[in-house]
Amino acid sequence: MAETVIYIDDHMLVAEKPAGLLSVPGRLPENKDCLITRLQADYPDALTVHRLDMATSGLMIFARGAEAQRTLSKAFADRQVSKRYIAVVAGRLEGQGEVDLPLITDWPNRPRQKIDHEIGKPSLTRWRALAQDGATTRVELEPVTGRSHQLRVHMMAIGHPILGDVFYAPADIEALSPRLLLHAECLTLPHPVSGERLNFRSPAPF
Repeated sequence: MAETVIYIDDHMLVAEKPAGLLSVPGRLPENKDCLITRLQADYPDALTVHRLDMATSGLMIFARGAEAQRTLSKAFADRQVSKRYIAVVAGRLEGQGEVDLPLITDWPNRPRQKIDHEIGKPSLTRWRALAQDGATTRVELEPVTGRSHQLRVHMMAIGHPILGDVFYAPADIEALSPRLLLHAECLTLPHPVSGERLNFRSPAPF
């Protein structure tokens, strides 16, 4: 389970996170191994800008230095960063659509999230069916907002949980894959210094 740096300059780097590796350290000693710690061994100025779930693979951006971190974090906050994921979901989906359902942490069962129409935070996901294979569909997912577990909860909510999802898929759907079939495939963002739009792609390994 090795990370791969696919882009680096004096201000930022982009790496591929493997499934099963934390983005940042956890509280317990056994959860200290993570992508940012590994990167800092070679690039001590690397700083976190965003996260991926431990079970999700794919592209992550890291700042090099505090100033770049502030600029990149603002780009995320201002929705200047475009993210697209590939997933395989249960059931047959066609066409494209949106899921607009507010999310909040399910505190008694955290880190699980839940839909809450009263106090949940606005959450929007766009989806597009790519291909069908028997009783599953390969989809492209675009999180317009960036809530924790957003894609996983939203796909479950419309009746198409992601294969291998230990939190939100029924046992028979979870068992269809040894890993969560969710991968951050494309990232587009402004460079923190030049402002040039950069595009990165990491083909899904499934």
